[in-house]
Amino acid sequence: MLLSHYQDLLVEAGCDEAGRGCLAGPVFAAAVILPPGFRHPTLNDSKQLKAADRDKLRVVIEKEALFFAVASVDNVEIDKINILKASFRAMHLALEQLSRQPEFIIVDGNRFYNYGSTPHACIIQGDGKYASIAAASILAKTYRDEYMQQLHAVYPHFGWNDNKGYPTKQHRDAIREFGDTPYHRKTFRLLPEQLELEL
Repeated sequence: MLLSHYQDLLVEAGCDEAGRGCLAGPVFAAAVILPPGFRHPTLNDSKQLKAADRDKLRVVIEKEALFFAVASVDNVEIDKINILKASFRAMHLALEQLSRQPEFIIVDGNRFYNYGSTPHACIIQGDGKYASIAAASILAKTYRDEYMQQLHAVYPHFGWNDNKGYPTKQHRDAIREFGDTPYHRKTFRLLPEQLELEL
């Protein structure tokens, strides 16, 4: 069972992102403020869950969370500012959209840009430790998957309904055959012979 909160004195939001390692599409992020003492038996890091379980938990999270918001930064901005900065930008956008601003933020990972003067803690593998980060990971992942499913209808060759823009063999073979799209991240290593993205 995940921990309810990192600290108990301040209103706390958990943040996480989805889609950093993709070759196409936006990076999504979510911010979630859960009720004190919130617990759910199947809540976990979104990567540890099946898609059907994530979808069920999304309904629970959106119903039970005190406040939540989801935001994204598109591939054009990712190419301009790099994926790390874009991930933090998406988290900040999600935080800005919360109806109640948090007094403390916990973030999955080991780096984060200050959100104004609000204190924060970076927690490695936090999406497997704290309920609000896990909830944010599920919202970010399900919203992004839904978006990539919609793009798949326009660009079916790339298999985005399945790989969601990640660098699978199918995806790279399609880039090789059909070229890239307006949704591909041009600064990423779309094909093996290209240079690695430098952060």
